[in-house]
Amino acid sequence: MNNAESCQKPGSSRQKKAAVINDLSGFGRCALTVAIPVISRLKVQCCPVPTAVLSNHTAYPTYYFDDYTDRMEDYTDQWRKLGLTFDGIGTGFLGSGRQIQIVRNFIRDFAAENTVVVVDPVMGDNGKVYAACTEELCGEMKGLVSLARIITPNVTESCILTGTPYHEGPWKEGELLSMARDLWDMGPEKVVITGVPSGCYIGNFCYEKGGGKGEETWSIGRTKRKGQTRCGTGDIFSAIILADAVNGVPLEKSVKKAARFIKDCVEESIKMEVPLTDGVCFEEILDRLRP
Repeated sequence: MNNAESCQKPGSSRQKKAAVINDLSGFGRCALTVAIPVISRLKVQCCPVPTAVLSNHTAYPTYYFDDYTDRMEDYTDQWRKLGLTFDGIGTGFLGSGRQIQIVRNFIRDFAAENTVVVVDPVMGDNGKVYAACTEELCGEMKGLVSLARIITPNVTESCILTGTPYHEGPWKEGELLSMARDLWDMGPEKVVITGVPSGCYIGNFCYEKGGGKGEETWSIGRTKRKGQTRCGTGDIFSAIILADAVNGVPLEKSVKKAARFIKDCVEESIKMEVPLTDGVCFEEILDRLRP
């Protein structure tokens, strides 16, 4: 090792780095357990910040849960001392308003000028709000969304954030466009409303606004629905979006890649008779994912 290499600041290199703030579940393929291998496969160094440690995710009948809130700041303070910055920062499930405040401080301290911040505002699904999603958390989540470059709410979360009444669908393009505009007004440059039900298809609505005249662009991509809902697919989706954004991949192309990969993962899981709670066996086809 030469002198220049030996004096290099910790964490500095030409390889791109993304910090991912989410819980760590030892079994069940979700959150950080999914994000680390997927982001790594896309040639971005994944640096985890755990919000909680679980033996397995909470869809199982029993689990061990260790809330990491009180240790998150001590954990990230060491990174502050090292002077780290990241090319990307991604957030997943956050269980309290306090955790969201910690994450907002993290973005303030660790995001450089060109850092891509991707927020998955996990608050509910299928028209149902998660138990942790209190009025306080919802308000804090709106503040976190304002710091993002890209957000990936599902239909339920889009309704929560915008105050739109939820219905089972089908969702008209005009309804999705109205919600996407409202979400964009909160601060992010790009919006992806995920998991839009459309008969035997599932869609993702992409919205961007920019350019000198503030032109709007939007599109909806659909893939054939396969089997039943599985744990962790949203985490795979947001991991691909984050890594691709860091790598400069256009959003619409990235969304199509993520949707196609998840469909293939579900098909493989059905073939291998993997239980729904065990998520998708992405390991079997991870080599199909390309930067």
